[in-house]
Amino acid sequence: MRDSNREWVFAERPEGEPDMDSFELREGDVPSPKHGELLVRVHYLSVDPYMRGRMRDAESYAEPWDVGNPMEGAVVGEVVESESDAYDVGDLVTGNGTWADYTVLDADSVAPVDPSIADLPAYLGVLGMPGRTAYFGLLEVGDPKPGDTVVVSGAAGAVGSVVGQIAKLNGCRVVGFAGTDEKVEWLTDDLGFDAAINYKDVDDYRGALDDATPGGVDVYFDNVGGPITDAVFTKLNLDARVAVCGQIAHYNDESVPTGPRKLPQLIAPRAKVQGLLVGDYATRFGEASEQLGEWIATGEISHRETVVDGFENAPDAFLGLFSGDNIGKQVVSVADSESE
Repeated sequence: MRDSNREWVFAERPEGEPDMDSFELREGDVPSPKHGELLVRVHYLSVDPYMRGRMRDAESYAEPWDVGNPMEGAVVGEVVESESDAYDVGDLVTGNGTWADYTVLDADSVAPVDPSIADLPAYLGVLGMPGRTAYFGLLEVGDPKPGDTVVVSGAAGAVGSVVGQIAKLNGCRVVGFAGTDEKVEWLTDDLGFDAAINYKDVDDYRGALDDATPGGVDVYFDNVGGPITDAVFTKLNLDARVAVCGQIAHYNDESVPTGPRKLPQLIAPRAKVQGLLVGDYATRFGEASEQLGEWIATGEISHRETVVDGFENAPDAFLGLFSGDNIGKQVVSVADSESE
């Protein structure tokens, strides 16, 4: 156990795309848990696109971070001190903590981790918030039916890669957008997508969709927004469903971008567009975790994590999300932690 505790602090609100000025590394005492709490040595911490929204001092579905406070996010780690009867020293758990070597978690808000089901980083991806987002977003909002064509933007990310695989399990044709040839090959060769489009190599998204979705689009799972979404809206079929999960193309915009007016394109197909917040399904998280765990155990769902080594590299890992560095879930392996 370390004698001190490193933690990353939110140092400055960014304008436009964040950079290292938004982060400050501090070192202090290892915290002590109170009654009902756990001191957890962090093995892996999560970096996620939604964190960009919490850097803004603006009203949203999640409270903005205060400058000077530790960075927050999901973690997986080992209990090193327990003030709860629910968990013992040595137990592996996951929950929402801080970017630190050691973080204090409320025992009532954590979940146990079983490394026999999947490696620890998977509990920040397919078996964590991204996997649950994919599960409920597709099945509840997208409502896929056998034979539907499902298009996923950001398809090689933590959420999109799971969305596509669940759609295939439901008998759908699946097409994904991704940003490199390696990602396209992973989607089609490893995950079973029927087609994938490298949006960086395509000038005409509508033309690419004509080839990949000749029968139109029944379900669109949108993680990106921007011109990809503009193109997909022109292909929506009768009674199409659009699940709006993320808009990473716009997260760093300082003003509202002007683009094609999409609402007229919803009239003829009578399409439905619904925003998605996974927290709305909190009472059913156990259902999603159980089903996703079964699919992983049977090999029906594959997962991949891009692991950035070293606690000191956590900000770089976060910033890399906006340049598409990751395939699957981006996580940080904290130095001095064991991976098993």
